[in-house]
Amino acid sequence: MTEEDRIEEGSSSVRLRGRTHSSESRWVDGSEVDSESPPWSLLDENEEKQGYGSFRRRLVKKPKRVDSLDVEAMEIAGANAHHPKELSTWSMLALAFQTLGVVYGDMGTSPLYVFSDVFSKVKIESDVDILGALSLVMYTIALIPLAKYVFVVLKANDNGEGGTFALYSLICRYAKVNMLPNRQPADEQISSFKLKLPTPELERALSIKETLERRPSLKTLLLLLVLMGTSLVIGDGILTPAISVMSAVSGLQGSIEGFDTTAVVAVSIVILVALFSIQQFGTSKVGFMFAPALALWFFSLGSIGIYNLVKYDITVIRAFNPAYIYFFFQKNSKGAWSSLGGCVLCITGAEAMFADLGHFSVRAIQIAFTFVVFPCLLFAYMGQAAYLTKFPDSAGRVFYDSVPDSLFWPVFVLATIAAMIASQAMISATFSCVKQAMALGCFPRLKIIHTSRKLMGQIYIPVINWFLMIMCVIVVSIFRSTTDIANAYGIAEVGVMLVTTTLVTLVMLLIWQTNLFLALCFPLVFGSIELIYLSAVLSKLLEGGWLPLVFAIFFLTVMYIWNYGSVLKYQSEVREKISMDFMHELGSTLGTVRTPGIGLLYNELVQGIPSIFGQFLLSLPAIHSTIVFVCIKYIPIPVVPQEERFLFRRVCPKDYHMFRCIGRYGYKDIRKEDHHAFEQLLVQSLENFLRKEAQDLALESSLYEMDLGSVSVSSRDYRTKGDVGNEELRIPLMRDTSSEAAETSNPEASPALPSSVMSSDIDPGLEYELSALREAIDSGFTYFLAHGDVRAKKNSFFLKKLVINYLYAFLRRNCRAGAANMSVPHMNILQVGMTYMV
Repeated sequence: MTEEDRIEEGSSSVRLRGRTHSSESRWVDGSEVDSESPPWSLLDENEEKQGYGSFRRRLVKKPKRVDSLDVEAMEIAGANAHHPKELSTWSMLALAFQTLGVVYGDMGTSPLYVFSDVFSKVKIESDVDILGALSLVMYTIALIPLAKYVFVVLKANDNGEGGTFALYSLICRYAKVNMLPNRQPADEQISSFKLKLPTPELERALSIKETLERRPSLKTLLLLLVLMGTSLVIGDGILTPAISVMSAVSGLQGSIEGFDTTAVVAVSIVILVALFSIQQFGTSKVGFMFAPALALWFFSLGSIGIYNLVKYDITVIRAFNPAYIYFFFQKNSKGAWSSLGGCVLCITGAEAMFADLGHFSVRAIQIAFTFVVFPCLLFAYMGQAAYLTKFPDSAGRVFYDSVPDSLFWPVFVLATIAAMIASQAMISATFSCVKQAMALGCFPRLKIIHTSRKLMGQIYIPVINWFLMIMCVIVVSIFRSTTDIANAYGIAEVGVMLVTTTLVTLVMLLIWQTNLFLALCFPLVFGSIELIYLSAVLSKLLEGGWLPLVFAIFFLTVMYIWNYGSVLKYQSEVREKISMDFMHELGSTLGTVRTPGIGLLYNELVQGIPSIFGQFLLSLPAIHSTIVFVCIKYIPIPVVPQEERFLFRRVCPKDYHMFRCIGRYGYKDIRKEDHHAFEQLLVQSLENFLRKEAQDLALESSLYEMDLGSVSVSSRDYRTKGDVGNEELRIPLMRDTSSEAAETSNPEASPALPSSVMSSDIDPGLEYELSALREAIDSGFTYFLAHGDVRAKKNSFFLKKLVINYLYAFLRRNCRAGAANMSVPHMNILQVGMTYMV
């Protein structure tokens, strides 16, 4: 952004909302407060650690010189690192059992359609065809889910969280690969940040870090890669329910006379509509049955596989010899290569092992896959192969034909339940993925409903839910065949795996500092396999493979436009922030009348006074006696501990009564607090900040030399005996404090001052400032919301005008407003609009 890009024109308007706020039985997430800016990497440490020397200085450069407003004045540092307790053997086994119902539903339903799709491309003419296809399936499962995910990718987690965004946030903490200047050195002090700098012995990690930070094109490429992976995951949320449900229902075709393809499509649509309709009620009430149902399903797969293996042809175990893969390709050549598109379906859902890691643990997922899922799937496929050696014409519906007649209906019911569970898991994963994208500023704000007060990960996004349902119905209605849907499904799955391979390779080079040979072996081995599979599924582009690409391009466009517009908007606000010299010229009255009350001005800046504040001063006849600039910021970690949530500082001299409050959230954090709870927590934090500030001033002559503009405060440091009120600081924002509102809002209930330090002789102005604050509290809170729009300049390129003036503007008009996300009373809202020219 050049200096010539300063604002050329601006317009402002003031709107007073006068509607009442209606309460609901469930709460709406506030994490998408009007703060589109994503969280960015935080590596501005200026303190050298012993033993790093010049490498340390190259890794973490000192921040540029800034004015006093850019320094935090209330740093709530992490007390302890959050180390998970070691689980007992039985607890670990119980957790591994639970993973069956959440993680492995998709992979567990793949035997329904893998061989039917493989042998739609290759005709069974000899045992070589069957053994070659079986060997392909067996080694694909052994290499990708087992070797790649279980033993490598699961270790590349972000404090226990997995998935594409988790990898991206992990990389963001080690290298400044993002574009917004909202990072702060204090964020590295959060206990869950867990930043481990590369060792000084490896120049390679330093070189990669500096290359990524120096080239904007690489930052953009990395962002596009992450967004593409996310788009493909959302596409999976459409294709998984369609293919799983349709494959299960197709079992009725050979068992009920007259049950044709039209009937399969109709029944599948009914089940899909019912499945998406119950999403609004959440999965907590039926979640307890997921794991037992899937455990029974895997037991059935293994048992039926062993039965068929013993009854028909146990010699198919020869497929363990990988030479049959060579014979298979030698005999069928192009047909064998085309059949890889069906073979890849045996590992659909492998990405779920990593994406759902946050709900379980690495060890639990490893145990469940190694000792239950992997052997059951092998037996299932070997049993189907043994059946095909005797009945090669049954390849089209080999799963149901291989089931003993007496077990058909129980297995059919169980298969339908397993398909719905697999679909449920993918739908929930899509909701979580969209929420993370919103937290990172890469998706328009949408309404998020939390369907469980105990399980924070259970969310429901109405717009996404109905969009997925409509798309699923359209896919089933148009394709009418699992074979064509499978062609589309393969592209989405392999695409996500390639993105994961690329990001994990970067983690190995930059963070783990793995031996170069081993680090390169990972993408060479697994990336080559995935590229071969990708080439096979791309050959079916005209046979349904175009569908996930259309979905991916659509969501990628939406997310990138939103991110691009958000970046320009944030840069404009940084460029136009109000100078401290101007504030000093206005004086403590701010050039207007100061009336009792607290004004909470929500903005996106972590440093400086937003220009929108000047619009409020020009538009309002008076301003509140206490002003707090509130910034809700997301940083690249999963969760910020509650006691480390806020940063406070004083803005301008004391007689201005202006403060800054930065609320820090991780991409997995959930904001559900109502405005009363937030107000109480903010007031308690502000009062404690004032006390600690005065205490530090009183002790600085004997303890240490401190700049008044950079006072370090911890909310845990000033609780003394009898300081009962301060315990409220550690109440989670999610807690319902309505029953305690009267007590905490009472000025008499405020914490007593430490008389040994906070006497009136030391700081006679403290009691006056606290009294003024309490008077402002009694007068009430007003929420100032900044509505900043961006418009492209007249001399901008046509493409930029199209993206900013129309596409981004359309998304902003139709996304969820900030006031709705914060759940604040509309009678207490003042909103000012401002247009930035970029």
